[in-house]
Amino acid sequence: MRRTYTFAIACLLAFTGKVSAQEKPLYDTLLKAKLVSKDFAFTEGPTSNKQGDVFFTDQPNNKIWKYSTDGKLSLFMENSGRANGMFFNKKGDLLVCADEHNQLWSVGPDGKVKVLVKDLDGKLLNGPNDVWQSPSGGIYFTDPYYQRDYWTRKQPDVEGQKVYYVPKGSDKPIVADDKIKQPNGIIGSPDGKYLYVGDIGDSKIYRYTITKDGSLTDRKFIANHQSDGMTLDVKGNIYVSGKGVTIYNPEGKKLAHIDIPEPWTGNVCFSGKNHDILFITASKAIYTLQMQVRGLK
Repeated sequence: MRRTYTFAIACLLAFTGKVSAQEKPLYDTLLKAKLVSKDFAFTEGPTSNKQGDVFFTDQPNNKIWKYSTDGKLSLFMENSGRANGMFFNKKGDLLVCADEHNQLWSVGPDGKVKVLVKDLDGKLLNGPNDVWQSPSGGIYFTDPYYQRDYWTRKQPDVEGQKVYYVPKGSDKPIVADDKIKQPNGIIGSPDGKYLYVGDIGDSKIYRYTITKDGSLTDRKFIANHQSDGMTLDVKGNIYVSGKGVTIYNPEGKKLAHIDIPEPWTGNVCFSGKNHDILFITASKAIYTLQMQVRGLK
C-alpha cells in the first residue's frame, strides 16, 4: 500500500510541476537501445497492458504482435484491420485504429472485435491513426489522411485532418480540434486533465486542458518537433518519436535524445513488469531500453 501511495503522490507532484524532471538521469547514456527483432515490414502502435506485456502492430502485414515481459514474441492477431495506433483501456481491451476501413475497434483478450466507430455521419474517416482513452471513458483519436495502397478511394471523404472525441457509450465522433494541420501521435495524462497531440504536418507538439464535458481548451505549444507517436513518464516528461526518440520536460525543454539506427521511429511506450523499459517501434524493427524512470499510461 505504501509503495502505491508514494507512486501516486509522485505522479500528482509531477503534473503540478513540483518535481524536477532532472532529479536524476532518465537512463544510462552509456547504454544503447537493444535490438529485439528486425523481422517486420513497418512497426507501430505499441501499448502495454497491466502486466507490462507490449502489443504492437505490423501494419503492412495486417498483424498485431505481443512481446511479453519474459522476452517472447508471439502473434496475437491476424487480419487486424490494418491496425495502426493502439491503447489498452482499464478493462484490458485493446483500442485499435483500424484504417483498413477507417474505423475504431475494441479488441478483447480473446481477439473478439467490436467496432466502436464506423464512420462520421455516413462518411469514411480519413484513417484513425492514434488513440487514447481518458479515465472517464471518453476516447480521443487523431485522423490524418495518408493514402493507402489497399484503399479504393483516392481522396478524403471529410474535409480537414482533425482530432476527435468520442463520449463514453457513444459511437459518434465529435470534433475536438480542427485548427491543426496533420495530427498524429496522442497521449493523455493519467489524471485525465491534459491531452498531448503531435501535429506532424506542422512539426509541433501541443498540450490541451480536458474539460468536464470532454472538450479541449487552452491549447499550449510545447515544442517544435515532427512527432509521430508519444508517451509520458511519471515525472510528466514527454517522449516523442520520429528521428529516434526525443525527451522533453513538461515545459518543452529538451532533456535527451535517444538515437535509433533506423530510417524512422514510429512510436514508443513503457513496458516491463515495472513499466520502466522503453519499447520502441522503428521501421522494420523493435527495440528496448532500460530506463531509470517509470512510464505512465
